[in-house]
Amino acid sequence: MTSTTVGGIAGWAVGLMETLGAPGAGVAIALENLFPPLPSEVILPLAGFTANKGTLTLLDAILWTTIGSVAGALALYGIGALLGRERVVAIAAKLPLISVSDIEKSEAWFARHGRKSVFFGRMIPLFRSFISIPAGIERMPIPIFTLLTALGSLVWNTIFVMAGYLLGENWSLVEGYAGILSKAVLVVVALAVVAFIVVRLQDRRRGRHHVRR
Repeated sequence: MTSTTVGGIAGWAVGLMETLGAPGAGVAIALENLFPPLPSEVILPLAGFTANKGTLTLLDAILWTTIGSVAGALALYGIGALLGRERVVAIAAKLPLISVSDIEKSEAWFARHGRKSVFFGRMIPLFRSFISIPAGIERMPIPIFTLLTALGSLVWNTIFVMAGYLLGENWSLVEGYAGILSKAVLVVVALAVVAFIVVRLQDRRRGRHHVRR
């Protein structure tokens, strides 16, 4: 399989690996962290399939995709650190239905569960990228952030790279099953957002009612 025999994101990823070898898989995953619409569920199994064909070794595929994951996560951490708490609070104050107390509750939650969130978040679609931003905002120590990100990414990447390696020509089957997981996460997030909006609107109505009385 070459970049000329497949199209879309898969063809782009194959092209990187053909040009750069194993580091090309790392570059693809680093970009996937920065641009979540690029699905790791395609790139990782494809790296495994490429290893199956002997273009690169299985160890190299896992190693370089994990390096890419950490690099992309550190870039997002930097964005969060540059954004900072003061800017986040200022933005929250201007948004409807959001209050500074919401930010304070989020900070308290992250202080208690931040390390677990960074580690396990690397194995959840969508959150894989975005969890790095609050870690940067809260200035989680970089060595700890890097270690947790590397370990979580290593677990996720190994599963998908191995799946592509073992499935061989059928590597694309992984994308279908992973897509179900991604959609499930989207549904949960959407329901959580709707629930938050409903509760906040009800709180505001109750507040207005008490003021009128």
